[in-house]
Amino acid sequence: MVGSTKSPRRVISVFVLAMLNVAIMASLRNLPLVASYGLGSIFFFAIVAIFFLIPSALVSAELATGWSKGGGVYIWVREALGDRWGFLAIWMQWVHNVAWYPVILSFVATTLAYVFSPELAQSKIFVVSVIIISFWAMTIFNSLGVETSSWFSTIGVIVGTILPGILIISLGSTWVLGGNPINTKISFSALIPDFKSLGDFVFLAGLFLAFTGLEVSSSYASEVKNPQKNYPRAIILAAVLTFSIFMLGALAIAFVIPSSDISLAAGLMEAFQEFFKYYGLSWILPIVAILLVIGAVAEVNAWIVGPVKGLYATTNHGNLPPLFHKTNKKGVPMNLLWFQAIIVTITSLVILQLPSVSAAFWILSVMSAQIYLVMYILMFISAIRLRYSKPHVPRAYKVPYKRRGIWFVSLLGIIASTFIILLGFIPPAQLNVGNLLFYELFLIIGLAIMIAIPMIIHAFRKPHWIIEIRQQDQEKDS
Repeated sequence: MVGSTKSPRRVISVFVLAMLNVAIMASLRNLPLVASYGLGSIFFFAIVAIFFLIPSALVSAELATGWSKGGGVYIWVREALGDRWGFLAIWMQWVHNVAWYPVILSFVATTLAYVFSPELAQSKIFVVSVIIISFWAMTIFNSLGVETSSWFSTIGVIVGTILPGILIISLGSTWVLGGNPINTKISFSALIPDFKSLGDFVFLAGLFLAFTGLEVSSSYASEVKNPQKNYPRAIILAAVLTFSIFMLGALAIAFVIPSSDISLAAGLMEAFQEFFKYYGLSWILPIVAILLVIGAVAEVNAWIVGPVKGLYATTNHGNLPPLFHKTNKKGVPMNLLWFQAIIVTITSLVILQLPSVSAAFWILSVMSAQIYLVMYILMFISAIRLRYSKPHVPRAYKVPYKRRGIWFVSLLGIIASTFIILLGFIPPAQLNVGNLLFYELFLIIGLAIMIAIPMIIHAFRKPHWIIEIRQQDQEKDS
């Protein structure tokens, strides 16, 4: 508008921001992970909320409203600790998906098995084949551009996550109200898990992974009216809704399947199967399976390009070879997408080396969580550093209580993230992971390699990379 000094600031409601966060966190694939703890799962959700969810949400909101121009965690850490550590942070945010994609796609495979033959859910060859074929198909699909793929993700999350979530909770409620036998302990004492060893609560690492990603939605914090008050309210609302879906959904599974028999990859479908069989509705099972497949595929589809574009942004600073700066006509960095697909293919083959699909589901979940939490540690450290090095940068939202507040909240996040990284090296007592040496070496070597690669790339980057990249941009503009 002529004469105006700036365009009006778009304002979104607390409810809309809460829904954005629910969409990031709520995924039904995580329900079997905590179902084996029964009512004790409430204890774990409280731990995750206090020590990780709230700190990561508040810190990322401050950073996003202070450094709102693209780049996300790369810019935040770069401003605080330098380009090398910023590159490491964005690399870890991207590469954790390499282990996460096989996890969620194994859920797709085991769910799809219930449409054709439930026995296929235990076939490692079938699961690996579905992972590889579906990921390459989605990679090609995303090469058509965000406009083409975004509609599928939007519709898929609604029909494949929200509707089945409401259904499993409704079935669980009907089961209890109908006086049917319950396969989990219902008492006040059951709220606190009976810990006999560290291995009894190792699944906490997987639950942390379920609540990561809030740094993505924090970029909307500056668009909320009165962010100092309303952003925390949106986070609390999102946490309550997500916790409700997780807890009630996990309890619904625990009601019908004994804890020792819950499959991490297929537990959700096994619960649906028991419910539908009891109520004489077995014909609905294939329909629900297809909906869940659509929801999981939509979730993967929504993440394929996003983290890659974050890594692509580092090419503007010469942190990756010019080969990875090239895009297709739709502006998609295809060489990075092909590179990602190759690594996911190799990573998925680990399933063939483990005794069961559940074991593979778990070890890849742990690896993904450990990698991602390294990024969060860097983010928390950066938040503290920026309060001292750049205190005058305006932030629409700031963690309250000045420097004491940022120290307290960030230290909670650092301690929790470090603890979970170390906890992940302990095999869960409830699951047979096969050869212990393979389990430990896979996680230790995997984490070490994922940290070493970006450090090596940054150390050996060439000055001519940035020159060639700028030439590429000039050719695009001409």
